[in-house]
Amino acid sequence: MDVGVDVGTTVTKAVAFDEVGRPLAEASRPTRLVRPSAGRFEHETAEIVASVNEVVGELAAAVGSQPGVLAITAQGDGLWLVDAAGGAVRPAISWLDARSSGILEQWTADGVADHVFRRSGNRMFPGASGPLLAAVLAEEPAVIAAAETAAYCKDVVMQALTGVRATDVSDASAPFLDPRTGSYDEEALAATGLGELRHLLAPVAADGPVGELRDSSSGMAPGTRVSAGPYDLPAAAAGAGVETPGDALLTIGTTLACQVATRSLPMAGEPAGLFLGTWTPGLWLRAMPAMVGTAALDRVLALVGATTEQLPAFLAESPPGAQGVTVLPYLSEAGERAPFVDTRARGTLDGLSLSTTTADLIRATCEGIAYAARHCLEAAGWTGRVTVCGGGARSAEWTQILADVLNAPLHTTAAEQVAARGAVICARRAASDEVGPEWIASTRQVDPDPGRAAFYAEGYAHYLRRIDNARARWSDPAPLGA
Repeated sequence: MDVGVDVGTTVTKAVAFDEVGRPLAEASRPTRLVRPSAGRFEHETAEIVASVNEVVGELAAAVGSQPGVLAITAQGDGLWLVDAAGGAVRPAISWLDARSSGILEQWTADGVADHVFRRSGNRMFPGASGPLLAAVLAEEPAVIAAAETAAYCKDVVMQALTGVRATDVSDASAPFLDPRTGSYDEEALAATGLGELRHLLAPVAADGPVGELRDSSSGMAPGTRVSAGPYDLPAAAAGAGVETPGDALLTIGTTLACQVATRSLPMAGEPAGLFLGTWTPGLWLRAMPAMVGTAALDRVLALVGATTEQLPAFLAESPPGAQGVTVLPYLSEAGERAPFVDTRARGTLDGLSLSTTTADLIRATCEGIAYAARHCLEAAGWTGRVTVCGGGARSAEWTQILADVLNAPLHTTAAEQVAARGAVICARRAASDEVGPEWIASTRQVDPDPGRAAFYAEGYAHYLRRIDNARARWSDPAPLGA
């Protein structure tokens, strides 16, 4: 068997696959996302590593055999500062964190953010490693002095399990890797004032870091081959078979992640999104990962006292257009990062009346997230097939809204853990192991309804106008209480 592990923001998942990609067993563990103060989100690194050992050990016991490879993927961005031994020198900072917003606003005003985008194809946002590194340098210089590596989540796990200190092209892409050369861009580092911290960036392995388990704490035999990366966005694209230029993967998870395969690197347009390196030479993913997807829906459900199990009934109860209720789903405290960057972006709920129902609020939220998906996909250059995965794809009703809003057939993955599958696929390819078409996650097709698609085309145009109007308001936020 082969085992894929996906370390998410709030849960660590693992899947054991047989030689032709059929899942044999799954395991998961919830993980803590700590909020020490407003706008700050952190993980305890040791807890994350422990969660990986636990799910891997559970699979080893359940399946009763040792894997050919243990492949690890994880959440991207954020800042995981560790010492020479791989131990945390402070809690890991999540990609949701907003502490660097002021720094990024200054970099934007000074043209630094634009310059870095032209060099790397990556538009920084508050939760990216670059501005977070600058924020920690300003607030906690002793921590920076004690650190050996400004790492990413999967690479911290890799070092803990194997002792290997390295990263892959996907994580290194954000934000300092030049995608044209595969090397860190010294000019981009210098522009941010972080050139003196170049030594904290881990070496980049073209086919991802590879090592061997050092001990049996995971329940697997020492010497088991371990592969790290790509991180969860490109790993999911590999698992879904998104490799043809113009084809897209839409992940409806905590993040609304939109990716389009490309063999070109246009960096002349409005700075937004990411160009992520893949393990296939000459192939990149143009990514527009909006800050919130299911997180926005979960927040609205909590506010009205509803649950995800009630979602199908609510979506059936409210008609398309939610009786005039509209939502801009920008609920992250760090603002928005795709398809535009605005650290002050905030959600809005419009069109309420005394006749508005709970179902209208929930449907309007789902429609708003669907409009955001279309906005991101179009900005990323989508022209071909759309595959959909993630927790939100389990809802047939919401998936239909997405198909209608995009006015395109959607291919929803039957496999839940597409990123874990993709991590194994990449590891097997790197080792020249056979990866047949049966490894790609199977899908079912959801076709748009022509009448609803025409209605939502008008709704999408209205959505874009509301964004233009809202951006002016975001620059003049309401005062906060003392």
